[in-house]
Amino acid sequence: MLETSARLLRLLSLLQAHRAWTGADLADRLGVTPRTVRRDVDRLRELGYPVHSAPGTAGGYQLGAGADLPPLLLDDEEAVAVAVGLRTAAVGGVEGIEETSVRALAKLEQVLPNRLRRRVSALTAFTVPMFGTADGPRVDAATLTELANACRDSERLRFDYAAHDGTASRRTVEPHRLVSAQRRWYLVAWDVDRADWRTFRADRITPTPPHGPRFTPRQGPADDLAAYVSQGVSTRAYTEQAAIVLHASAEEAGRRITPADGVIEPLDDHRCLLRTGAHSLDVLVIHIVLMGFDFEVREPPGLAGRIEEIRDRLTRALNPAPAPRRSVPAPARPAE
Repeated sequence: MLETSARLLRLLSLLQAHRAWTGADLADRLGVTPRTVRRDVDRLRELGYPVHSAPGTAGGYQLGAGADLPPLLLDDEEAVAVAVGLRTAAVGGVEGIEETSVRALAKLEQVLPNRLRRRVSALTAFTVPMFGTADGPRVDAATLTELANACRDSERLRFDYAAHDGTASRRTVEPHRLVSAQRRWYLVAWDVDRADWRTFRADRITPTPPHGPRFTPRQGPADDLAAYVSQGVSTRAYTEQAAIVLHASAEEAGRRITPADGVIEPLDDHRCLLRTGAHSLDVLVIHIVLMGFDFEVREPPGLAGRIEEIRDRLTRALNPAPAPRRSVPAPARPAE
């Protein structure tokens, strides 16, 4: 009986790991006959697991979606990954999932073996988040799910959007992909009214259903959507844009510069090109200097002149001119 129960758990684990298995493959994995596999599949069905089967040489077994969530069987690495992911979600940037993440984590840690619980605890105990729970924008979990479903189903999406300056607009888009960067989520979509690709901050989106109709998906605006969004939020969104040669390899620069700070392109083993932006040249100068690398300005032309002005101001601050001496009046002569 114990051997049969263990085999059923192993069979369930295999069915959860892949979309479809042939009977012969399952029999080989479990070390039993195809007839035993069929009996075990029938037992899983009796327990309420929706195991679908298709006849023929191309057929096989597949675990379908049921009315209730079946227990998930995870190996050690998967269990650690899920636990760490839940801890991250508990302080993440998606509003409304902190409590449910904590509840799910409590259930998982209750059944984790001691060796895995120690690994998860060590990783989280000695990791300090750079941003607290109150920092950064918060996106509603239901909104994020709605956007993801529209991308998956190729369904037109309607929503109200608040731009960074507070300007409100109504948008109709063909959603393409969601891109996450640090604590922010972005929707890459084809704007129907503007006939162009646009990137929207998910936390500024308020869906206005009903959505639809369905559309034929377009070729995306770039093969690397992460780089596309990074360039948009770090460069194209600003009035002042710059191209800077950093005296550092792309790998070294990438350890200090996040995708929200700019886009890095390698030039050679010791230099890379940074494309970035800011709302003013002054802010752009500070932004570049604080990166901590020697650099050369390629564009815009006015940036080099602004750096010279700031250099002169800093030089005067370090070497102030002596204050002018105040003349002291001679003492009055006594009256005769």
